[in-house]
Amino acid sequence: MVELKMFSRKKNSQASVFSDMANKQKRYEVLVLALHTDIFRYACWLVKNKTVAEDIVQETFLRAWKSLDSLKDEKAAKSWLITILRRENARRFERKQFDLVDIDDVSVIDDQLSNEVEMEHKELRAIMASLSEEYREPLMLQIVFGYSGDEIAQQLNLNKNTVMTRLFRARNQVKEALDKANDNRGLKNG
Repeated sequence: MVELKMFSRKKNSQASVFSDMANKQKRYEVLVLALHTDIFRYACWLVKNKTVAEDIVQETFLRAWKSLDSLKDEKAAKSWLITILRRENARRFERKQFDLVDIDDVSVIDDQLSNEVEMEHKELRAIMASLSEEYREPLMLQIVFGYSGDEIAQQLNLNKNTVMTRLFRARNQVKEALDKANDNRGLKNG
């Protein structure tokens, strides 16, 4: 008689587990059906390659399945999936191992650039390097890496408004320094 009671308890707990799994499966299917197209469209825009976008979306939904219990608010599902997708895209680059070369050891000669243009580029790099770090860093992230204000804010753990203000001030400082250099150049030549 004792064995029957233990067996029936197991059966009830198994039924509960199966019920929970069925509910999770239904939630997941509804999530995929409702948002797959939008997530795939965003992935295509993000990576500019349909095949890579398909892979990232597949990984995104796999991670979503694994952590579906952490999604408490169904209204936030789209932003939750987009966050997962962006992280999956970032992981793609973490896995890549690029061959790095010290920039000082590389000599690149572009015959198209005149000496004047080369001097202007050197002057611009020097001006940007002379900016304080709080202005130089967001400016470099925007110019060199093409990051948006939101991405820079996330990268530097700053408020977006702070980033936009720093970018504005950095561009103004660079412009003022270039204007001053042009005025000085005119005095020397004239």
